[in-house]
Amino acid sequence: MERKKMTVPEIQAKAARGEKLLMLTSYDYPLALLADRAGMDILLVGDSVGMTTLGYETTLPVTMDEMIHHAKAVRRGVQYALCIGDMPFMSYQTSIAEAVYNAGRFLKEAMMEAVKLEGGVEMAETVRAIVNTGIPVMGHIGLTPQSINRLGGFKTQGRDAATAKQLLDDAAALEQAGAFAVLLEAIPDRVAQLIYERAGVPIIGIGAGPHCHGQLLIVHDLLGLFEKFTPRFAKRYANLSEVIGKAFADYKQEVEAGTFPGPEHCWTIKDDELAKLKAML
Repeated sequence: MERKKMTVPEIQAKAARGEKLLMLTSYDYPLALLADRAGMDILLVGDSVGMTTLGYETTLPVTMDEMIHHAKAVRRGVQYALCIGDMPFMSYQTSIAEAVYNAGRFLKEAMMEAVKLEGGVEMAETVRAIVNTGIPVMGHIGLTPQSINRLGGFKTQGRDAATAKQLLDDAAALEQAGAFAVLLEAIPDRVAQLIYERAGVPIIGIGAGPHCHGQLLIVHDLLGLFEKFTPRFAKRYANLSEVIGKAFADYKQEVEAGTFPGPEHCWTIKDDELAKLKAML
């Protein structure tokens, strides 16, 4: 069966049919190509690129220009998945006008098909303004990494009744503002279930348990490529750090031993041509 190009309406229709949505982060052309080929519905060019790829301690230093650069690379590798650009810190918080402008950059410069931003009730008017320009928005609540200084670190959110109720209010406000989907990060599974049961848009979880329309993982966590820490909710499906480390060590050993490159890695010149060359010297 021919695979459909995923669009916002198709994402919503798939969720409505009760089919699980598959979402991964993506930061470059090679892994975007493989993720798209594997059947992912959504690829998020996340500001987590700052930690996984650029070496920052948090997501806060990531700029719009850095996000656009990586989003362009991802888009070139994607044929079917819906591509979402993640609005980095201070690209949308200062004013609604700037938020709309920067959201537009993702579509105009990087050919993204939607954007994601963090925040609930306090960001509802910003979401509404972006949506009103024709740009689809995914909301993001719970553990919002751009707010780690206020939250006191990468901590689970909504573990008491008051903060859990705020998460339900946030999800409802984002939906009412026009968000086409909401991402829940690092919240208790039963709180996520309450949001899921009340929502009229797809709910995606990352560390929010199974009661969601779909799941997101950071691709470097999934592949074992990020070693600083592994969140409790992240499942490692491969340990590519070990595989790559062995490949580098084997390369080093062969170069030092003089066994690489071998004859199969070289081009040659015919004996008569070599003789002519030597005669010219």
